[in-house]
Amino acid sequence: QVQLVESGGGLVQPGGSLRLSCVASGSIFSINVMGWYRQAPGKERELVATISSGGRSNYADSVKGRFTISRDNAKNTVYLQMASLKPEDTAVYYCNADVSGWTSAIPSNYWGQGTQVTVSS
Repeated sequence: QVQLVESGGGLVQPGGSLRLSCVASGSIFSINVMGWYRQAPGKERELVATISSGGRSNYADSVKGRFTISRDNAKNTVYLQMASLKPEDTAVYYCNADVSGWTSAIPSNYWGQGTQVTVSS
């Protein structure tokens, strides 16, 4: 079993910055794509950014140029550096990962518990 634990959320003023972290632990052979999603009240969960094991990333148009996703494969950790934050960025941010175990080459998908990001003055 694999667990994903996010941290780094909080309250920040518009224009501010936050860095989210997500650490994967458990029975892990390798982690393929990792990503961040977010869900605001009354809205569907949406993709924020993803990053492959080789470091290739993609972003939602709404965060392009403001957010940066990165990962440390040795630590099984993915980060989301958020800058120039807007009130519209307020949401619960969830970590997601496709993880290959030691007994199967087929990855399983896991979600973290989420961390609240609130952008408000």
